[in-house]
Amino acid sequence: MMRRDIDFNQAPLLLIWEVTRSCELACRHCRASAENRRDPRELSTEQGYRLIDDVARMGTPLIIFTGGDPLQRDDLEDLIRYAVSAGLRVGTIPATTDRLTRDRLLSIKEAGVHQIALSIDGPTAEEHDDFRRVPGSFAKAMQGAAWAKELAIPLQANTVFGQWNLHRFDALAELVTSLGIVFWEVFLLVPTGRGTELKGCTAEQAEELFGKIHELSQRVNFIIKITEGQQYRRYIAQHPSPQMAGRRPEFVSVKAVHAGNGFCFVDHIGNICPSGFLPIECGNVRDVSVIDVYRDHPVFKQLKDNARLKGRCAACDYQGVCGGGSRARAYAVTGDLFAEDPACAYNPELVTTKG
Repeated sequence: MMRRDIDFNQAPLLLIWEVTRSCELACRHCRASAENRRDPRELSTEQGYRLIDDVARMGTPLIIFTGGDPLQRDDLEDLIRYAVSAGLRVGTIPATTDRLTRDRLLSIKEAGVHQIALSIDGPTAEEHDDFRRVPGSFAKAMQGAAWAKELAIPLQANTVFGQWNLHRFDALAELVTSLGIVFWEVFLLVPTGRGTELKGCTAEQAEELFGKIHELSQRVNFIIKITEGQQYRRYIAQHPSPQMAGRRPEFVSVKAVHAGNGFCFVDHIGNICPSGFLPIECGNVRDVSVIDVYRDHPVFKQLKDNARLKGRCAACDYQGVCGGGSRARAYAVTGDLFAEDPACAYNPELVTTKG
């Protein structure tokens, strides 16, 4: 079991490094608006090693190599091997393109990767490929999942939910369950990059989604984690379930993981940000240690201070459970890091009034 007792003031639970922004896909929700072109300013292998050293030294147990498409880097296996040798748990998120082959997955496995993730955004080829904007992406995802199972590589499915596919939750749940996954990461859209053209879940729709996820979690044998939907923890507290007693925990971390508070992101050219969905540049790994930025940069320190929260999040009696909602969504929608999360339906003032 992954360490769950990390002091988020000192280290994040995980750091995600965008090893390249280049990708053949053109997904409708892409936070980075990736293009199929490598940036000559990408961190080198040696610079990546130094970043990995700092991640391990900071006390962070988990590093994820993402993109773009990390398979576009020929040194991906070298980075995986180095991170594993540093004592880190390592995951990667390959894009579903022609680079995703059985041989490459075997190479990644032999390098020591602990888990891979594939994005599944529609229950049918037509829906998924329309979202990814590349015909054949769904078929490649299904083939990649089959190869992962054959090669005994633990598989995670990633799905972004918003108003365009909320009605397809049941079909998507059935599909990802059939793939033999160990982890389903459900993302609530944060309108950044190309995602600004999409409509995320309303607060009421998010509650509906939480209900479906909670019901599903009681009858499947994989972990379901909600990203940028920290208020799901509040929903769970409001809907305790005896069926969950003794089952695998729904959350990898005891505490809610937030941008800059349990989470850190390094982009393809080395900029350090609280999150890929909160791309406020707070330094570059070429010039400063990610340890110093995570612990001491004013933005990161502010994000760890819930006394700065405003609106319903400031007054919420579940603040200690969800940690104050999505700062990335609040910032994307309002421009204020500490505004209330617009995707949360809970109103503490109504509770106070009724009391």
